[in-house]
Amino acid sequence: MTVRRATLDNAPSVRSGSLQAWAVAVRPRTLLVALSPVLVGATLGFERTGAIDWLAALLVLGASLLMQVITNMQNDVGYTVRGGDSSGTRTGLPRATANGWLSVRMVRAGIVLAAAVATALGLALVAYRGWPVLAIGCTSLVAALAYMGGPRPIAYSPYGELTVFVFFGLVAVTGTDWVLTGSVGTVSLLAAVAIGSLAAAALAVNNHRDIAHDRLVGRRTFAVTFGDAASRGLYATLLFGPFALLPVMALVAHAPALLLPVLLLPTAWQLHRSFLRCPRGTAFNQVLFRTFRLELWYAALLSAGALLGRALA
Repeated sequence: MTVRRATLDNAPSVRSGSLQAWAVAVRPRTLLVALSPVLVGATLGFERTGAIDWLAALLVLGASLLMQVITNMQNDVGYTVRGGDSSGTRTGLPRATANGWLSVRMVRAGIVLAAAVATALGLALVAYRGWPVLAIGCTSLVAALAYMGGPRPIAYSPYGELTVFVFFGLVAVTGTDWVLTGSVGTVSLLAAVAIGSLAAAALAVNNHRDIAHDRLVGRRTFAVTFGDAASRGLYATLLFGPFALLPVMALVAHAPALLLPVLLLPTAWQLHRSFLRCPRGTAFNQVLFRTFRLELWYAALLSAGALLGRALA
């Protein structure tokens, strides 16, 4: 059986229950937001201590990726259950449950399975740093489920970008550093702010794209609550703020190589121009994915700078 989306003329044709349908719910391209903070936290921890436990690093990475998977699936099913696609005005990426490609029950079962695996990884990490790791994991899981779940989902409030900033920036980067090294460096704290800002910038694109639709279905996102101009300002702040932090990180670490992500500044400038000039609708999806890629490249160059700085020390 093949079902076509009714709300978007250019929606893909997807077979119900297929791997492609699950890919729509999981959204693999968004997993970059979970990879980047672990990469940065691990390399900065290694730069500071000269040691890394690869098994622990892989466990942290697995848990981080699963949190993003859970968030994506909960977003898919939660939005459908709340009737978010009923107006036929949404211009975002297709949702598997809204299109009938996966049933709500199937996706909820997937969420339970992913949560169980994430919990198992968290319990394994307890052996490294004790019960505080489990507390961090449980808090992250609750946030992932609450993003589009419960009576007052985070996605229906102005705090979506803040939540992403905290959990995919501050918690993910510093948590990775702490689990792997037993401490958190000052540079890791600054890098957590930078990575969290870029992760939140991606959500800001998503919410800016959907202002009209979200207002219609009762979602009070930052963009809806404060308006178009404030939404543009938020994206600019989240996009360029991480570059302003680079000289501070380099100065604190006495490592000029940490300035490597400055090479991405022209790319960020072009991305910002695209955001401002982008017509309303699905064209914003490309800006969204370019923001994800910018975060990954920023993380990669910052990590390369940390490793280069240690090699030259």
